[in-house]
Amino acid sequence: MEAASAEPWLMEDLSKYNSPSPLKRSDPMLVSGVGVGLLRMFWANIQEVLLGTKLSILFSALPFAIVAEQRNYGSAWVFALSLIGLTPLAERVSFLTEQIAFYTNPTVGGLLNATCGNVTELIISIVALIHHKVDVVKYSLLGSILSNLLLVLGTSLFCGGIANPSKEQKFDTGQTGVNSVLLLLGLLCHLLPLMLNLSGTPTELIAAGKLQLSRASCVVMLVGYIVYLFFQLWTHRQLFEDGDQGEDDDVDLISNEKPGPVIGFWSACFWLALMTGIIAPLSEYIVASIEVASDAWGLSVSFISVILLPIVGNAAEHAGAIIFAFRNKLDISIGLAVGSATQIAMFVIPLSVLMSWIMGVDMDLDLNPLETSCLALSIIVTAFTLQDGTSHYLKGLVLVLCYIVTGACFYVMEGANSKY
Repeated sequence: MEAASAEPWLMEDLSKYNSPSPLKRSDPMLVSGVGVGLLRMFWANIQEVLLGTKLSILFSALPFAIVAEQRNYGSAWVFALSLIGLTPLAERVSFLTEQIAFYTNPTVGGLLNATCGNVTELIISIVALIHHKVDVVKYSLLGSILSNLLLVLGTSLFCGGIANPSKEQKFDTGQTGVNSVLLLLGLLCHLLPLMLNLSGTPTELIAAGKLQLSRASCVVMLVGYIVYLFFQLWTHRQLFEDGDQGEDDDVDLISNEKPGPVIGFWSACFWLALMTGIIAPLSEYIVASIEVASDAWGLSVSFISVILLPIVGNAAEHAGAIIFAFRNKLDISIGLAVGSATQIAMFVIPLSVLMSWIMGVDMDLDLNPLETSCLALSIIVTAFTLQDGTSHYLKGLVLVLCYIVTGACFYVMEGANSKY
């Protein structure tokens, strides 16, 4: 660990380390030809951070997005290029967070991953709140939950079943049960404001009541999330650890070596701050141009927010969950997908509501009946799918088909743009 902290680019064979990111790693041989220490460090960081992923080609969209915004080439182009550029940034933020976690103890590393795992969605939410686009925040966060529960988890179970066609894959139901209970708590907090609309309360009292109820519910949800972290990282950590390999849990399935950091601690912190700083203006471009892109493409804002934005934000979880499913490590795949959905429901959404309160923006937890029904049915279908601790490709296919039908529902929604 000390050698990695000092000069990881000088290690004899970087290829023996398995990066937490499941995507392509860079070639350390390109670094060995650079003689000057600082220059070698800089080039090694470029190799690992910018070129160490198959999504690196998408970084080329970033300057085009900036130029399109500065030259007023059209908001639809700005939106599309920003969305493309955001995809590798979201994946790299996840990679850098895990790199920093290598230099901390397991508890601090777990807290870091738990709070930074969905930083892209949180930044987009904050920018949208600054622009007073509350419905964009609601739609995008709802879409993140649906994407993780149906698309990411469904694709993982399907690919894992295809890779292991002759037998059922098994996983521990401990963590899935905990996450399902928390998701149901989040669903209850979304249902209550909707029920308030149907309670017969005078119209002039409903808006204030929903706002107060939502803010109180968000405080409860954040308390629940803090207790969940304590439960996950201290008292019941064994429920959330991959138990398939016993003593070999820390050994990579391909290299048969223990994973380790590939860049230094301060380098990872610098790149994480830089990536976050780039995500902020891109989120600004996306939020500012979403309506124009909706009109230009003939897609509703709800469809773009619920389907397109979450797919970009969940790129890292999607890739990681699929690869671990292929490796027959469903506990990790389910932890990535369902755990991310739980984090959105119990942390990002209530935090967004409370931040909107601080900003003087009225945001509540009230979703219309269609959106609430999609959320409820997705949580219920996922809970039933995972209840018996076994999986095969049919279960994954059903979840993916549910996501396709849900996406089609938002695609055909008429009059959605009238809300903006």
